Amino acid sequence: MQTPGCGEAGDDGTPEQASDSFGAFDVFARTCPSRETLEHVTGRWGSLTVGALSKGPCRFNELRRRVDGISEKMLSQTLHALERDGIVNREAQPTNPPRVDYELTPFGAEVAQRVDALIGLLEGSMPAVLSSRSAYDATREGRWQRGQK
Repeated sequence: MQTPGCGEAGDDGTPEQASDSFGAFDVFARTCPSRETLEHVTGRWGSLTVGALSKGPCRFNELRRRVDGISEKMLSQTLHALERDGIVNREAQPTNPPRVDYELTPFGAEVAQRVDALIGLLEGSMPAVLSSRSAYDATREGRWQRGQK
């Protein structure tokens, strides 16, 4: 059964574009474009980039410092994907030297609220998560020592 708004696969296997009215989207449908946007937002670097931009607009290198561990190439790719999805706005300032600022769009700010809530939940739950990991690892370690898988 085809999900409205997600397009059916064309002859070449790619999803066809929906008509003027998109209808409903279903992220669980393989061909639905909402799945790609979800991947951009919830991927390792996407969620951290959106979370960092929720603190306010910033330049590329400032954003790179906020998102510790991200490479220049990966940040650039992440920003392009988020900009394409309408989550991030890139504004080039006509100055010398050139200056580019990145900020969340209104839609991006809505997304960031939810990402920030998830980040807060995870950070606040880390003692329980770490305890759970230790218990799991102790159980698994014992199985491996006894030759079980």
